[in-house]
Amino acid sequence: MERYASAAELVAARKPERPVVCARPHAAARAARWFIDNFPGDVAYAYKANSSVFLIGALFGAGIRHFDVASLPEIEDAATIPGAHLHFMHPVKSREAINRAYHEHGIRSFSLDTEDELKKILEETRGPEGVARDLVLFVRIVVPAINSRIPLERKFGTTGQKAARLLVKARQVAAELGITFHVGSQTMTPDAYVNALAEVQRLIGKAGVVVDRLDVGGGFPSIYPGMQPAPLKRFIAAIEEGVNKLPVRENVRLMCEPGRALVAEAETLIVRVEARRGNDLFINDGGYGVLFDAAHLGWIYPARLIGRVAAKADALIPYELWGPTCDSIDHMKGPFLLPSCVKEGDYLEIGNVGAYGRAIAGDFNGYGKYEEAILDDEPMMTMYGDAAEAQALLG
Repeated sequence: MERYASAAELVAARKPERPVVCARPHAAARAARWFIDNFPGDVAYAYKANSSVFLIGALFGAGIRHFDVASLPEIEDAATIPGAHLHFMHPVKSREAINRAYHEHGIRSFSLDTEDELKKILEETRGPEGVARDLVLFVRIVVPAINSRIPLERKFGTTGQKAARLLVKARQVAAELGITFHVGSQTMTPDAYVNALAEVQRLIGKAGVVVDRLDVGGGFPSIYPGMQPAPLKRFIAAIEEGVNKLPVRENVRLMCEPGRALVAEAETLIVRVEARRGNDLFINDGGYGVLFDAAHLGWIYPARLIGRVAAKADALIPYELWGPTCDSIDHMKGPFLLPSCVKEGDYLEIGNVGAYGRAIAGDFNGYGKYEEAILDDEPMMTMYGDAAEAQALLG
């Protein structure tokens, strides 16, 4: 893997024909160290966000040992990490996946949100001596989505009397009982966790069970144009305050599952402009590739012209981007602010695409082939480091 000081240096050296996914492992390591230093429990990386070996290696090197996995392929990949603790946190799992996770890969930690799923887990983890006695079972509950850019409460989770009954049944068979929830991806303010933990408190009271573990899930934000979330320390403070009110074991073990917050800043995308039509730029990656969220969720990423310097008279103007496929939904409305002088053959850097971009990219129309490189400079926008710390203090 070739290494460059910056995207501009890469473009000058390679003039790439294909789009280039560039990793900044130091950014992932910095984010991981921040969570390990500030979160009062286990930090489990959400593997689905990005499984690049360069970023996983950086997270591991920074001290991450827990991983939230959601499928058998993710388990098989993550199981190669030395000393990894895997948590199978998808609430709906195939019987084969449960069986192999437990018997082949030594996973003991599972989430569930129905009595049917509990029954599957008990049946597939059974051994010669009968029901497994070492299960760590997390009941996933529904919590309200408050100020999250991608709400996630509609597909999974249980609530009310069903949740209380499931907690009681899981308590009867679990070596350790946990509760988990997800406040929604890119949650902008910590009050989402305040409300979620209040719901946890109500359900524990309703069920009357002893809880050994609490997983506050993911949802921790990153930073993008037009999305300046509250400082991360406020999220941690809100979680600690909410946990202190819960009727749980004094030594309850906490866990969180950051994905976006750990790797969003750690990758950037270099694309080439193939055509300009007014303020529409046609580029060689798009909504079927790394820029899926920009096309389908209206996500706006930081963007800049690289490879040549714009004149001072070239003001920043709003552009819309179009991907390389023949499909008209391959469109990133933006606006992406770039110099007015952008033309065919120019290269653009689109930053902070490390969360879910690489993971979702496909090869529709024969595209989706990327070159790769490592960059040593800073992300285009950051939640961490001296500048971000100063911002947090001011905010």
